[in-house]
Amino acid sequence: MDEMEWIHRHPKAEDLRVGLISWAGTYLTFEACKNTVTATAKSLGRRQTWEILVSNEHETQAVVRLKSVQGLYLLCECDGTMCYGRPRTSHHGCFLLRFHRNSKWTLQCLISGRYLESNGKDVFCTSRVLSAYHMWTPRPALHVHVILYSPIHRCYARADPTMGRIWVDAAVPCLEECGFLLHFRDGCYHLETSTHHFLSHVDRLFSQPSSQTAFHMQVRPGGLVALCDGEGGMLYPQGTHLLLGLGCNPVRGEEWFILQHCPTWVRLRSKTRRFISVIYDDEVRAASERLTPMSLFQFECDSESPTVQLRSANGYYLAQRRHRAVMADGHPLESDTFFRMHWNCGRIILQSCRGRFLGIAPNGLLMANATLPGPNEEFGILFANRPFLVLRGRYGYVGSSSGHDLIQCNQDQPDRIHLLPCRQGIYHFQAQGGSFWSITSFGTFRPWGKFALNFCIELQGSNLLTVLAPNGFYLRADQSGTLLADSEDITKECIWEF
Repeated sequence: MDEMEWIHRHPKAEDLRVGLISWAGTYLTFEACKNTVTATAKSLGRRQTWEILVSNEHETQAVVRLKSVQGLYLLCECDGTMCYGRPRTSHHGCFLLRFHRNSKWTLQCLISGRYLESNGKDVFCTSRVLSAYHMWTPRPALHVHVILYSPIHRCYARADPTMGRIWVDAAVPCLEECGFLLHFRDGCYHLETSTHHFLSHVDRLFSQPSSQTAFHMQVRPGGLVALCDGEGGMLYPQGTHLLLGLGCNPVRGEEWFILQHCPTWVRLRSKTRRFISVIYDDEVRAASERLTPMSLFQFECDSESPTVQLRSANGYYLAQRRHRAVMADGHPLESDTFFRMHWNCGRIILQSCRGRFLGIAPNGLLMANATLPGPNEEFGILFANRPFLVLRGRYGYVGSSSGHDLIQCNQDQPDRIHLLPCRQGIYHFQAQGGSFWSITSFGTFRPWGKFALNFCIELQGSNLLTVLAPNGFYLRADQSGTLLADSEDITKECIWEF
């Protein structure tokens, strides 16, 4: 079978949301209990997140509506006051969105012609004369662990730590080098590689963020972004090797990238500790103790369903075929490519749509034979493209705070959790300073433990997971802002985006 061309998936709707920052540095916020809109929040959370719905777009402007995560729309009333709800007419809630050279947006009410503005607290539409008070800075609201895809070159950005460069040459985003952390500080963005270096203005990686690693970001609805230095230079792939660097002459829109959440790639191991791999084009076996690119699978899972699809690096999906054999020749919508997943202490059990459980036959082939799962049907699962985790829950990111000695779960800026695999599905959590996570008798955590503890990770979606802590309870985001391990059941507060 010929290798299928890798098809780039369009970003999910939740990855296209943005926060809008006023001239005063505060975020456009819907106040659920008051049916009003303000601009008082200092950080980006659920109430500061908006989906941009485009009805007509041109190069420098678009007609849009702003939709909150609650499903209600930003509305401008006749007297210039702002609220949110359901549009009453075809133009009610429509704004003319203009993209400015300084990476700012303006939103002009389509009915009244007045601009959306804030005084640093209240939000209103009263003036038809454009000023700095009408400028809003868009901030992508997706998780900070991202990939960058060039639609012009049909490749992904890839960091090269040995040469200290970033290239736009990866056909498949299965390597950890394709993942970046997008830090937002003081109105600028810093792009951090998986080895904790930063893209700079001078075509080499820096070890620390600085003014030389700070970029402005132009944002368009649909996930398109462009990074610039604020002085006319744009980041785009250059030369025959597509080195990502600053320049002034991008052609055909080379400066635009699709920004989206870093996908999850995993490797599966049988009970004999052999990797599940695609060999001979589409045959799937537990054949080797050595990891190869064909041993990597993209984990695609809808959080609303307990089924998963495993996409191999050849572009095809694992699917059950004749004689119960599992082959790597499936297509996205085939029912035979969906497997129900069950978890057992960090090990995954896969059940085909026909009810049989996947296991390893005596000849090493992956088969859907068993009617009941046993040790042969349990697979170890480890991250293939994530040496660390960044966790985001209902109230913000997991991280440390100068005002608390306990790990918090409501931070605007996250901490990296370095993963040290000790058994399949079991990890040690290491803090950024090299110490380990420690747990108190109250189920809270500190980041300076001396001894490594076991944490069990179970995937609940393409980019969602739960963590079983050493005390036997699930990690939970508490509304107080403190990270806790005290939940016996998996609730919404136990689901972590990573």
